[in-house]
Amino acid sequence: MSPRRRRRRRIVTALSAALLMACCVCPAAGAAARSHADFIQVQNDVMCVACHEPLAVAQSPEAFSERAYIRQLIAQGLTRTQIEKNLVANYGPAVLAKPPAEGFNLVIYILPPAVLAIGIAFLLYTLPKWRRSTRVTAGAPLPGAAGPLDPEDDRRLREDLARRA
Repeated sequence: MSPRRRRRRRIVTALSAALLMACCVCPAAGAAARSHADFIQVQNDVMCVACHEPLAVAQSPEAFSERAYIRQLIAQGLTRTQIEKNLVANYGPAVLAKPPAEGFNLVIYILPPAVLAIGIAFLLYTLPKWRRSTRVTAGAPLPGAAGPLDPEDDRRLREDLARRA
């Protein structure tokens, strides 16, 4: 493969990886920008601060009061992000099921795609080298094997094989 073709392949691969990472990040941003809040969606994104379970399945008295508070905020016409900010102000950041994407918590959102991209880049870099090295060693004798046969041994081997065939 020519160097120009390899370079083109690397560029296409890098652009594909960037597109894949962008597709993973963008749907989350679009969902947060909705104008109307839905009780079920908010309830699925929030935790019960008393029992540390998702609010959708929690059955503690604190969970019932959180649900009532969320219904009040929805009745006021607040958006989902406004409701989440309001809940954080009242109950603290532990109320959110997903940590906010800021500060050190940003590592949680950046690290997995970065590790995936590095792994793909590593494979794209090393696999061709491994394949080339196996092609080069395919014609070489096996480790521990003697070199090529001398002419006398080669003649005897061919005669022996001809007798058996």
